[in-house]
Amino acid sequence: MARDLSKFRNIGIAAHIDAGKTTVSERILFYTGKTHKLGEVHEGTAVMDHLPEEQERGITITSAATTCPWYLQDPPKADGTPVRKTQDHYTINLIDTPGHVDFTVEVERSLRVLDGAVAVFDGREGVEAQSETVWRQATKYMVPRLCFVNKMDKIGADFEFVVGTIRDRLGANPVPIQLPIGAAETFSGVIDLVEEKAYAWDEESEGMIWKEIPIPEEMLSKVDQARAYMVEKAAECDDSLTEKYLNGEELSVDEIRQGLRKGTIAIQINPVLCGSALKYKGIQLLLNNVVYYLPSPLDKPPVAGHDPRKKESELIRKADINEPFCGIVFKIVSDQHGDLTYLRVYSGKLEQGTRIINSTRDKREIASRIWEMHAADRKPRDYAEAGDIVGIVGFKHGLTGDTVCDPEHPIVLEKMEFPEPVISMSIEPRSSNDKNKLGESLTTLRREDPTFRSNYDQETGQTIIHGMGELHLEIIANKLKRDMKVDVIVGKPKVAYKETITSKSEAQGKHVKQTGGRGQFGDCWIRIEPYNPVEGDDSEDTILFVNAIKGGSIPKEFIPAVEYGCRQAAKTGILAGYPLLNVKIELFDGAYHDVDSSQVAFEQAGILAMQSAVRKARPCLLEPIMKLQVVTPIEYAGPVQGDISSRRAMIENAEQRGNTQVIDATVPLASMFGYSTILRSLTQGRATYTMEPHSYAQVPNNVQQEIIAAQK
Repeated sequence: MARDLSKFRNIGIAAHIDAGKTTVSERILFYTGKTHKLGEVHEGTAVMDHLPEEQERGITITSAATTCPWYLQDPPKADGTPVRKTQDHYTINLIDTPGHVDFTVEVERSLRVLDGAVAVFDGREGVEAQSETVWRQATKYMVPRLCFVNKMDKIGADFEFVVGTIRDRLGANPVPIQLPIGAAETFSGVIDLVEEKAYAWDEESEGMIWKEIPIPEEMLSKVDQARAYMVEKAAECDDSLTEKYLNGEELSVDEIRQGLRKGTIAIQINPVLCGSALKYKGIQLLLNNVVYYLPSPLDKPPVAGHDPRKKESELIRKADINEPFCGIVFKIVSDQHGDLTYLRVYSGKLEQGTRIINSTRDKREIASRIWEMHAADRKPRDYAEAGDIVGIVGFKHGLTGDTVCDPEHPIVLEKMEFPEPVISMSIEPRSSNDKNKLGESLTTLRREDPTFRSNYDQETGQTIIHGMGELHLEIIANKLKRDMKVDVIVGKPKVAYKETITSKSEAQGKHVKQTGGRGQFGDCWIRIEPYNPVEGDDSEDTILFVNAIKGGSIPKEFIPAVEYGCRQAAKTGILAGYPLLNVKIELFDGAYHDVDSSQVAFEQAGILAMQSAVRKARPCLLEPIMKLQVVTPIEYAGPVQGDISSRRAMIENAEQRGNTQVIDATVPLASMFGYSTILRSLTQGRATYTMEPHSYAQVPNNVQQEIIAAQK
């Protein structure tokens, strides 16, 4: 019998670092019966944080996937027997994502394949820097969201403040569907506004025993007010309910849920819930509301792609087992038995041992084994169907973002885009044996992590690795040493600068060589100017090449060689060996020789022309600018702001929240190495900060001279 896809929920848990995502995930596993012992992040026993590095640091580094069952529930009977509202069994595919910006790619690729998400917020801090990034990523992929205000037991927790920050800082439309009873040490339960019931949880039983309690008298007017607002918002989301509401008729519980569900899936509203995952409060209701309001695969529009053979023809695939099979690779993990490829199946059915095609790369693949994932553990399956998130062993060519499909019905789905690395450092193998292993290990890491890059520097003989931040590179280096057994010497992190030009210029590149016999002759003239890529431009790495040759002064077969030469020159820049970007190159004249001209000669001519033109076009260095947020006790705000200002930072906002100061600034990455140590010493270890890439900006002249001098 065909399974009911309306009973599936593919969701992610996403938030700022330390908002409690993994604790929420661990409670979900426990209450759905997926685990029988609660894992704790602070004890290093969390199931979803299964890597040694995650358990040691108490942070999530890689997204972990699991599948768990859920029945809609009311509080259990006095003897602890679960009370199911329905006998319908729901399947929740859950992905716990990292909160640290260095691992933002894990969030990006998870949101790409999820149908819905739970955004977790700290009950005291509200919307934080990484909350905004995660929210933007979810908006980009049109992912409906519930908001869960966690840590309501924390000192300073304020539900209304958090809802206000969701509205003001995220531009969202939060609609509370629950209210907390008390806050901080008085937080004792949750009021469900839809059913107008209050609930409390027993901490001794780790939240397994919970019960309905009377709504506190002093909260009745607040509940009426909040419920009226919620009902109004629910009615606005459904035309039939709007009419009923305007006629003064009361909406039933089912009708309210119908309106809220419709508005959530259409991303018109974001229902807001609350609780404390650490203190076992509110998680069962969160699971109920995931089922009520987040979409099933059937609620999402069909995925769109194109036929790789006819790029202009759009194709769609519905979440239906009878459609041709297609899915997207969203993560790859190196395994001792071969790569484990995480796959979201969008349509059709994939059976174990089936031969399929990677349509992105036009390569044949075979799904040797199919696994249902539970963090580090796995369960074998014979097949995967539309709506599933599974692990596959057997794929050889897939990279993150690739489409796999039925060879008879090829389709390429929209690709994922990943940010460029902003930081680099050198690594050197200690022995020749390590040198052999290093290349292979770096290739494996590159397949696993699309934001990681590596290259070999011919001049210094060092391997340079590039990543999203100091922590990212530190984790990579540890992975090489601990997991891949490659002993490496690690250098200091360096900023990944870029080069660009600030004016127009033109130059000739002439390569002539006569060595007896056939010579080499290539001659070209190019014009370059600053260029800002816009969507739709035929550009590669923000370099646009235009062929403006008229009259055949350079034969057509040599034009690609000139372009290749120009692009090669752009890879190493002029000032300090950094890649050149945002340049338009126009090839407008040249000359050739009937006998001596060749592809190689015109490549060299292109390199010479590009180097000469860039020197004349007032080149400059660009540096990565970071978005910085520091949260410090108010008494240290002065010294912290002074220190930030001394780092060439622009302070954009300083806002007092209770007894803390939140400072938002943009700051050059080059000024921020070792900042965590300085901040700890300035604030006796009581301040925290987060950074994320913001933009690239021109380096001041005096700093540019220092950087260039250091390269020589």
